[in-house]
Amino acid sequence: MHPKIFEAMARVCDLSGKRPVSGNYVSHSNRKTKRKFLPNLQKKRFFVPELDQWIELRVATSTLRTINKKGIFQYLKELDKKATL
Repeated sequence: MHPKIFEAMARVCDLSGKRPVSGNYVSHSNRKTKRKFLPNLQKKRFFVPELDQWIELRVATSTLRTINKKGIFQYLKELDKKATL
């Protein structure tokens, strides 16, 4: 039997670019062991009325809160403005 081949998906937010960061587990005796802090990514569909279409993105929940506050189109416009600077 052939081993199954899995494509590893990057744990990166499609909009904000948040990615895993490294740190330490610190025990009671102050011994340190390496660990990873992963972003809380969720697959979400958004309807953009200005474009009249649905888009599906993997976004961090913190980014999702910002989108809920400002709206998806406004958030995308601000991202585009930052990218051109």
